[in-house]
Amino acid sequence: MYGLWRPRVLGAWRVPASGPVILAVNHSHNIDGPMVMGVAPRPVHFLIKKEAFVGPLDPFLTGIGQLKVDRTTADRTAITQALDVLTAGGVLGIFPEGTRGEGDFASLRAGLAYFAVRSGAPIVPVAVLGSSDRPGRLIKALPPLRSRVDVVFGDPFAAGDGSGRRTRKALDEATERIQKQLTRHLENARRLTGR
Repeated sequence: MYGLWRPRVLGAWRVPASGPVILAVNHSHNIDGPMVMGVAPRPVHFLIKKEAFVGPLDPFLTGIGQLKVDRTTADRTAITQALDVLTAGGVLGIFPEGTRGEGDFASLRAGLAYFAVRSGAPIVPVAVLGSSDRPGRLIKALPPLRSRVDVVFGDPFAAGDGSGRRTRKALDEATERIQKQLTRHLENARRLTGR
């Protein structure tokens, strides 16, 4: 990432140095995940759509610890693998919107709340800004080479209400709390970076 672009990383010290953590990353461009993997202070295991695991990318992504998920169903294998990452004290990366979009955390899926409430792991919001500002001249699907991409890590927070409940209502309430925190972090990140 540092060879192709000029990432500016802010707040990486906020990621707890040990123990389970969930990075909740906005997703507006296909380099957002690789950018976070490249600049995060700890190794990250992202849940990635199974369609990305094609050809030589399959053994590569699997080899670096990324988790294949089938988004069309409740993928029990992916859920178990993700919980195993957290149980082992690792870092799980999630795009809470479920797919690439505006990257504004406007519509969250319930997966992030489920993993946070079930594992008790804190969530660190991550804003990737500048990756989708304009297309590159050589490769239109990528940001211009050597352009600046900002990665802003926020303060960790707990998604649950402290009761330990895992009911549908508790997950819905956690999703609302998460969305407010992520939206606030994105606003702060934009203000901080001027984007």
